[in-house]
Amino acid sequence: MAKIILTEEQLMKLKKMLSENSEPIKEDKDGNYMAKQQLFTIGTLALQMWEILEEEEQLDDWMETKIAQAEQSIVSVVKAYMYDEVVDDMKGMETLNYGDIVIGK
Repeated sequence: MAKIILTEEQLMKLKKMLSENSEPIKEDKDGNYMAKQQLFTIGTLALQMWEILEEEEQLDDWMETKIAQAEQSIVSVVKAYMYDEVVDDMKGMETLNYGDIVIGK
């Protein structure tokens, strides 16, 4: 199973970026208002959970299962989206920062 690995510094940058860009989200030209809003909610809540979860704290089995399912779903969407961006005239490749996101372990 693929994983997205972020350093604590990268996570803090993401948190800062999300808080600075917390203006109302408007529908883009493709009508992706709901997807952007949902991704913002997922990212914000995941960060909050990450911050309050103690290093050795154990979650209930059902919680770990839901987190694993969510991770798998997000990874699938990101991979498909990135692939589509690359295939469409190979645009987007130069803007991807592979130093910030590592898929896999």
